[in-house]
Amino acid sequence: MTGAAVDRLLGPMRSHLIETLSGRSDRVPAWILRLEDGDDQGFFPAGGAAWTVHGGMPTLVAGVRALLLQALHPGALAGVREHSRYREDPLGRLAGTIQWIHTVTFGSRAQAIAGSDLVRSLHERVSGNYVDGHGVTRPYAANDPELAAWVHLAFTDAFLTAHERWGSPIPGGADGYVAEWATAAELMGVEDPPRSAAHLRARIDAVTDAGELRGGPDVEEIVRFIRRAPLRRTLRPSYRILFRAAVSTLEPRHRVMLGLPTVDRLPVHRATAIVLSGAQLLLGPQTQAELAARRRLARLDGSGSSDVLSPLAD
Repeated sequence: MTGAAVDRLLGPMRSHLIETLSGRSDRVPAWILRLEDGDDQGFFPAGGAAWTVHGGMPTLVAGVRALLLQALHPGALAGVREHSRYREDPLGRLAGTIQWIHTVTFGSRAQAIAGSDLVRSLHERVSGNYVDGHGVTRPYAANDPELAAWVHLAFTDAFLTAHERWGSPIPGGADGYVAEWATAAELMGVEDPPRSAAHLRARIDAVTDAGELRGGPDVEEIVRFIRRAPLRRTLRPSYRILFRAAVSTLEPRHRVMLGLPTVDRLPVHRATAIVLSGAQLLLGPQTQAELAARRRLARLDGSGSSDVLSPLAD
């Protein structure tokens, strides 16, 4: 098969994948280009734990897993159901989340702080009441330390677990990633975030053991939506594998609360590795955000850079 034929075959899939992750496929979003700006390295070292985990393809599994685990906290779930436009604009919400992750990971310190402050300001109007895991009606607000902490725990555990399963070695290991990403938690107002993998998983166990999480019809509704995310037809077969991969990494007791099977009926590890390799082929070895950050670092050290952004930036 000629190169032109391969491009015709893979071009639409690549375009649809970029559109899903960034909100558009015709050019690099302006927020990514702005990561070239700034006057410092940022909060995380180039090539370090956060760069490695958030620049890898296992994030495609991790994002799904994080949503599933976050949904088990009834306060977090109420915020999504009552204040999020996840049904009307699910890809826009996904693109916004990716923008925050990559800005904090690859941006300058000022960009990371501004991006986190923006998210926190948007969260100020997210409030209401929910029934907790013990049947007690309680108020919630998205910026409450308890809810912010749970979102951080679910996010960190999801990205770490997926990368450990399908990614490359992490500089500093699992503890290195958890310790680095604690900075992002602090930017979001989380108090005393975990700084080791053992502490992270102990905190998740503590929340679960305390009965703060629960399943039920509302959770199962969200799970059905995540399982059948409104993606382009070209992406749906791969997404089905990624969803099963995300489920396969969850603890059995969390699967039960989500209304999902506790036994994996199909071997998903190898199939997931193939899907992630395909995504890497389509997107390239480095994210556009990482390339932009490397250009900033090259400018700061005066060395120049041969790295270029995708032709989409033209």
